[in-house]
Amino acid sequence: MKPFTRTIINLFDGKRRYLIPLYQRQYAWNVTPQLELLWADLARSADRLEAGGGTHAPHFMGAMVISQIKTFGKEVQAYEVIDGQQRLTTFQLLLGAVRTVASEFGSPYGDEVLSYLLNEGVMADPEIEKFKLWPSLVDRSAFTKLVDPTGVGAPARVVLEDEDGIVKPAIAAHAYFVEKVRERVHHAGAFDAFKMEKLFEALKDGLAVVSIELEGGDDPQTIFETLNSRGVDLSAGDLMRNFIFQRAVGMGQEDGSLKADRLYETYWLPLDRWFWRTGETRGRLTRPRLDWMLVDHLQMKKADLVSAETLFEAYRIWTIGQQPYINIESELQDIAATAAVHRRIVEQDKTDPLGRFGRFAKAFDVTTTMPLVLYLATEAKLENRLDAALVLLESFVVRRDLCGLATNNYNRFFIDAVAKLRTGQDDKIEHLAKLLAASSSDISRWPGDEELRNAWQGRAQYKPARQSRLRYVLEAVETSRRSTASEVVEIKSDLTLEHILPQKWRQHWGLEPTPGIAEDDIDIELMANEMNRESKIHLMGNLTLLTQALNSTVSNGAFSVKMPALQAQSALILNRDLHAYARWDEEAIMTRGLALLGVAQRIWVAPPANAAGGQSQ
Repeated sequence: MKPFTRTIINLFDGKRRYLIPLYQRQYAWNVTPQLELLWADLARSADRLEAGGGTHAPHFMGAMVISQIKTFGKEVQAYEVIDGQQRLTTFQLLLGAVRTVASEFGSPYGDEVLSYLLNEGVMADPEIEKFKLWPSLVDRSAFTKLVDPTGVGAPARVVLEDEDGIVKPAIAAHAYFVEKVRERVHHAGAFDAFKMEKLFEALKDGLAVVSIELEGGDDPQTIFETLNSRGVDLSAGDLMRNFIFQRAVGMGQEDGSLKADRLYETYWLPLDRWFWRTGETRGRLTRPRLDWMLVDHLQMKKADLVSAETLFEAYRIWTIGQQPYINIESELQDIAATAAVHRRIVEQDKTDPLGRFGRFAKAFDVTTTMPLVLYLATEAKLENRLDAALVLLESFVVRRDLCGLATNNYNRFFIDAVAKLRTGQDDKIEHLAKLLAASSSDISRWPGDEELRNAWQGRAQYKPARQSRLRYVLEAVETSRRSTASEVVEIKSDLTLEHILPQKWRQHWGLEPTPGIAEDDIDIELMANEMNRESKIHLMGNLTLLTQALNSTVSNGAFSVKMPALQAQSALILNRDLHAYARWDEEAIMTRGLALLGVAQRIWVAPPANAAGGQSQ
């Protein structure tokens, strides 16, 4: 590589083009601190020149990396920008602002600066090649209009905002510089030509960058990472995007744009939307949704654990070492397929098997299943049988949760399942069922019907932290009951979890001693009955859903008050059933629990009867 020191004006002198690949981040410099610091540096240089200080060594503004592109015929000499697009774009917006203000006051520097914004003379495609800088697609409309507001090639309409209604940073940057230039050269009601002259000289001699021009054997990715190691932190997604597309350096240009741009526009541009930039938390780590998707993708491809902190390095080692793809496009197609599945999971469409699994995975906080789900939805090629596979996986997790079995082995367990399914020759769904049911160990077994019954009827299920899981279970039971009854009414209001026999039952739901019991035995009996009642409060048979929250008085109120209020919630079959109970006590809880259990066992199926692990019994 060859380094050169170039001032802002030198960068754009002569007929040349800088092409910013679409895969690079869109223009993102803000007024504070980046633009303010740049303007302060420029203003100091101009102040020195105005004071007759003469030429000093230019102020260093950092480095940029470019790679020359082969051009043919009348094509303008072009360079692909590997690093430094933020600086280059800012310099052009600054020059555009100087031109705007100079032209406003009739200064000859308006035409002078124009030669550093637009190329002149013979070109293969003048409407594109006239621009010294050709930004990525996201910024192109606004940028070209700012640089060439009256040109034939400028878009008819400037895109001021992105898809989320946010004003584009390029528009804001240009407006900021116009204001600063105007303040400097126009004061006391008059234009100061001397100040404009010295401002231009400061641009010409006062600020400089190191332009690193790559040669044949240089590795652009290594250089990019080195230069950015002390700057604003790049996400793993940013690094992976650059790693993938910088391996496409050298593909050249077509119709005035880089050929690699087609790959970006087709496969990665959708991943640069706000949906993928949204932060998600797993455990104690919060990362952009894109990063988590890529973690799951790589874990699925490698069938091995991958840390979010080392995602990029792990991906690079795997890609270079294993060479799993025939070309960049096949690599991008693979990621796009994973992204499509991941998005369906996140969007939770109830009519989509993956959307339904997404609702379950969120309720039970089992993102550890994602590598296996991605495999089932992509490589396994299950097509219309995917739902059956997801039912097996959900049954495994729900039964284990209700039985109180640990989840700390899930990440390794589900990833190992990917490796075994990938190498197995059996039917994928049959193989999955065998894998899930193969163990008899507490850390990975699939509980059968007897174990589930014991947990359902004898284990306190309710805890505040488990509300989302219990709500999901009861909603699934409700939905299944509606399907059986051929009801298609959808409950659209938020459902809340409620104890039928209140947690605070002593005031209005007190226990009475057995008639005729000896006085000496009353206290012993009451103590035993209270213990029995407390053991039933948090069982599934005592839990229901409400379409609206009862106020605290009714919630803890007497049987004569609360039961009619619950029975009035007839929109839910879960609550219609309560009409069958003339009283609500421990026996009623166990009876209703058994009825709900029968539905649950049909929803979340037992392991195969011939499996080595839990038996359906």
